[in-house]
Amino acid sequence: MHNFEFQHPTAFILLALIICIYKCPLSIKKIVFPHTSLFRQHGGWINKEKLLYSLILTLLVTALASPVSYDSKDAQQRKGRDLVFALDTSGSMNESGYSSKESDASKFTILENLMKSFVQKRFDDNVGVVVFGSYAFSPVPITYDMHSLSYMLDFLEVGMAGSSTAIGDGLARSLDMLQKSHAKNRVIILVTDGYQNSGETKIKDAVIRAKKLHVKIYTIGLGKKNEYDKKLLEKIAKDTNGVSFSATNADELKDVYKELNTLEPSAIRSEHYLNKKVLFTYPLAFAILLLLYMLAKRRT
Repeated sequence: MHNFEFQHPTAFILLALIICIYKCPLSIKKIVFPHTSLFRQHGGWINKEKLLYSLILTLLVTALASPVSYDSKDAQQRKGRDLVFALDTSGSMNESGYSSKESDASKFTILENLMKSFVQKRFDDNVGVVVFGSYAFSPVPITYDMHSLSYMLDFLEVGMAGSSTAIGDGLARSLDMLQKSHAKNRVIILVTDGYQNSGETKIKDAVIRAKKLHVKIYTIGLGKKNEYDKKLLEKIAKDTNGVSFSATNADELKDVYKELNTLEPSAIRSEHYLNKKVLFTYPLAFAILLLLYMLAKRRT
């Protein structure tokens, strides 16, 4: 489907300057003629010179608004991966002191903010979210709309799935979402700060299922190494050809997301995927031609 839009539509506010072309004289020259009857007054409601100025200004503002055309494709045609975040929302995620810069912010708040920055760079991917505590569910289905996903992240909170830690259920719900996926690459990013102490699904069974579905699992342990099941997370990642990370503070978690971007790069950028064509050169060139015409006319 072919589309057209302006990247900076607010630039059209500058069109209000057209009023000045008609209402604000550049200068007032006093010329005295003894016999005014010798001159004819050419009255007319259209001033060609001001009309040309208005047209030039309109073209320049249009160029400034940066018009583009592009071809969009529906979600089924996207060539990226399907990625699901499995997020721990147990009570311990509400602990503060994880960041030296934001000492009052909870681990989960810091995690949410980093996730928003991460998903905005996933131009070719479809992303979903699963939260788990005493049980697991999906508040955000797999979507290609990263703006809506970022908006929905604001509604997630600690304790919304209970206060315990059901890692197996979190993986199971994530696999349920990915099982219907037709993407070539399917990935789960599991984030937790605790030990499995709840849920109906055994982690071993979830890992076996992930291997059958060819789903890669990356694991991120938050906090000190004795605060979460480090060996378990390493085994989950290893068995599914993923990587396990540790993040004892917010800065290390930020580095983890940077590394994830290199391990699972978003190869198809928006310009390539949308086949975007920049069009600002056309109105700009036309405006320059009109200006040259007016300059040449004044000289003659």
